Amino acid sequence: MSASRPHGNAKYHLELCRCPVCCQAARDYDNNRRRAIAYGRWQPFVDAEPVRAHVRALGEFGIGWIRVAKLAGVSTGGVSKLLYGDRPRGLAPSRRVRPETAMKLLAVEPVLENLGARTPVDGAGTRRRLQALVFAGWTQSELARRMGMNRANFARTIVSDLVGVATVKAARTLYDDVWRVDPIASGVPEFRAAAARRIAVSNGWAPVGAWDDDTIDDPAAFPDWTGHCGTPEGRRVHYRIKVPVCEPCREAVKSARAA
Repeated sequence: MSASRPHGNAKYHLELCRCPVCCQAARDYDNNRRRAIAYGRWQPFVDAEPVRAHVRALGEFGIGWIRVAKLAGVSTGGVSKLLYGDRPRGLAPSRRVRPETAMKLLAVEPVLENLGARTPVDGAGTRRRLQALVFAGWTQSELARRMGMNRANFARTIVSDLVGVATVKAARTLYDDVWRVDPIASGVPEFRAAAARRIAVSNGWAPVGAWDDDTIDDPAAFPDWTGHCGTPEGRRVHYRIKVPVCEPCREAVKSARAA
């Protein structure tokens, strides 16, 4: 026989337990039910279709229904019946679900923390973080080592449009750990650090200071090399600090001339 269910309302009704915990749980449930009925809010079940559609949509993000159930804290059996019905008994997918179950499932979102490790996502933030670290003097070999990647995979990642979720998380952790750390003081030979910086400059990679934490992951954002990028003043600062003029500054000058 399976283990006894925990004390509470279900145990009160199904196992007829009359301990203080079960009695109180039953009273609380009944009081809440009566109060909800009185206020016209009692809904023992809600339409299952929006919930089913949400769970299926999460599957398109690589979050399987079993993982959704675990993230929501609901039974896998209940989610299976929601999607596929009870096949051994020939029952169709659930038409209704309890409101609390619906809310828990609908609360699961396709955010980075919930996605599978291999799910491909936009690589803008990852590229920018790794390129900024190279600009700071970190060699790609050292960054690859710290991320647990081989050099060839790292070389693809640093310019890739799409990267896996696990790589995004690893790049964020690495960036947070070392963006203020001197690579030479951490063991990177000075001549290799200088070579890394030259590679970054030749590729037009932006330094750490050009990115804002709130926009570094936004594909539409551009690096603010000067503190005035995207304005006519930005081009003058580019010349002063001897950094090639960025596209937003070129466009700002064109717009100003055309005005």
